[in-house]
Amino acid sequence: MKLSVIVATYNRKHELKELFESLTNQTLPPEQFEVVIVDDGSTDGTEQIVHEIRSNSPFTIQYHYQENKGPGHARTLGMQKANGDVFIFIDSDCIAPPHYLETITDTFKNGSIDAFGGPDRSAEAFSAWDKAVNYTMTSFLTTGGIRGSSGKKLARYYPRSFNMGLRREVFDKIGGFGSIYHYGEDIEFSHRIIKSGARVVYLEDAYVYHKRRSSPVAFAKQVFKMGKGRVQIGKIDRSMLEPLHFVPSFSLLFFAVLLLGSLISGVIRTGFYIMCGVILLILSIVFVHGYMKTRNFLAALLIPPALIIQVTMYGFGMIAQTITGK
Repeated sequence: MKLSVIVATYNRKHELKELFESLTNQTLPPEQFEVVIVDDGSTDGTEQIVHEIRSNSPFTIQYHYQENKGPGHARTLGMQKANGDVFIFIDSDCIAPPHYLETITDTFKNGSIDAFGGPDRSAEAFSAWDKAVNYTMTSFLTTGGIRGSSGKKLARYYPRSFNMGLRREVFDKIGGFGSIYHYGEDIEFSHRIIKSGARVVYLEDAYVYHKRRSSPVAFAKQVFKMGKGRVQIGKIDRSMLEPLHFVPSFSLLFFAVLLLGSLISGVIRTGFYIMCGVILLILSIVFVHGYMKTRNFLAALLIPPALIIQVTMYGFGMIAQTITGK
């Protein structure tokens, strides 16, 4: 059985070297996998970097270029060009631990699964901000309960394209990623995998180290688009938009109503103070829990603002998409 590791990238040449280094250090023999790079219209010299890496690579590397059409198009092209029996998606801002591909191979070899999703973690060398963002995206106290990052979940779990895979036969059956979604196309794709009857599992040991967004502004833009994407895919199939996904939007609206009402009513003002107190309590809890998880005081200090950005911008994204449809 051969794996095809598919990487869709756009102006991320500085990250590809680190990803390739981690793939070179895999315990799985290099003849058992290939890497398919799909360049989604990069202008930063990505092609040159890939060719330099390919000249000394122990495994086969394919390089394909397309005009900028988004990650969904790029991943679909990667599957069309891949030679493997199993397709693995990993983002260019991820690092694969040495056992990663061997763990996936062993799981697929026993014939018990058709597709999988894996978790993401923060590496010790990551910055304090990266660790803070990783916590907000993976902890069960924040959105990990929705995303299924710990194996436990409060909403339906969908494998995400930063770390997921499927057998070639599943792709032949359901086709590729949707073409009009920049954030959320992987959820829609996973939804079709599940509806096809494929056996989908969560592989705890097939984790990657995920750097995510390197600044608060970039993170804010990302989660804003995620909020918009959730509404968009909900229009395709209502089951992909669950009540829990509306919590950030409803919380923002409720906070705004209490804030305005507090200007004219003492009773509402009391309610507003109570809500502020609850928010401070939640932020204090995630600070303490975050420090216990990261053992990094600066990262723990950054977790509350990262969580505020995440919830606020995700909620605004859903509201904006609902109102404007754009």
